[in-house]
Amino acid sequence: MLETTDVVIEAAVLGANDAFYRAFTRGDYAAMSDLWAERAPVTCFHPGGQVLVGRSAVLGTWKQLLSGRSTFELRCDRPLVRLHGDTAIVTCYEGSDNDPAHLAATNVFALEDGRWRMVHHHAGPMSNPLPRPSRSLN
Repeated sequence: MLETTDVVIEAAVLGANDAFYRAFTRGDYAAMSDLWAERAPVTCFHPGGQVLVGRSAVLGTWKQLLSGRSTFELRCDRPLVRLHGDTAIVTCYEGSDNDPAHLAATNVFALEDGRWRMVHHHAGPMSNPLPRPSRSLN
């Protein structure tokens, strides 16, 4: 059973994870840059690409991707958080607009200066896309 503090921490991690997808969808490089760790080592695998190591290399590709991309919603379906001390791993499926999720993703966050900051993103294609979950009306 989750402790109350774990629930609060998971909510904060999911908030940081949501900020990543909002920054991508909006093409907001400043928000994307603010999300990535400044002191912890960072890495990134874009779909079909090679590993990028270091904040400069990672943010350089985000600047390029966000400046020339078409507008679509990149969404995170079925996020699952796993806590490991000051590190959190979020696994999820990525889809665009109303299309099925076609990428599996891992987003890793580290607690830096009291904030969950991204230290790793890896997205890759799935052999069997997953339909978008239906939205509940609450």
